Amino acid sequence: MNMEEGQMDILLVEDNPNDAELTIRVLKKNRLANHIEWVKDGEVALDFLLGRKAYQERDISLHPKVVLLDLRLPKVDGIEVLKTIRATKALKDMPVVILTSSKEDKDLVAAYDLGVNSYVRKPIAFDEFSKTISELGLYWLVINNKPD
Repeated sequence: MNMEEGQMDILLVEDNPNDAELTIRVLKKNRLANHIEWVKDGEVALDFLLGRKAYQERDISLHPKVVLLDLRLPKVDGIEVLKTIRATKALKDMPVVILTSSKEDKDLVAAYDLGVNSYVRKPIAFDEFSKTISELGLYWLVINNKPD
């Protein structure tokens, strides 16, 4: 936990271990995130955010500064996770960034209809992916201001 701020930096919801590892590596290398919680499916993401099951002892008042959310997830997909976040009073203002390889316009429209803060398509090339993650981290963790 980032104790100076009293909260973690990022909840990364990503089922692809290669994409997750690269995302974490880029954010830490650029010193953009002290603590990243990585979960591999939408059900566990909701358990984490809502303090259920394995996370029932977690202080759910400590919210991530941003959620990086893939769409194509096992158990509960990213759109359902976003719906639940936006429908939960304590979570509804939490910044959520969709980070996906989906090129489906219906996904883009659905995400914005549900109040996503940003929708980013994952670049395929390693260098572009690294640059995109670095810029996302810089914006959401350093540049962006939100009320406490």
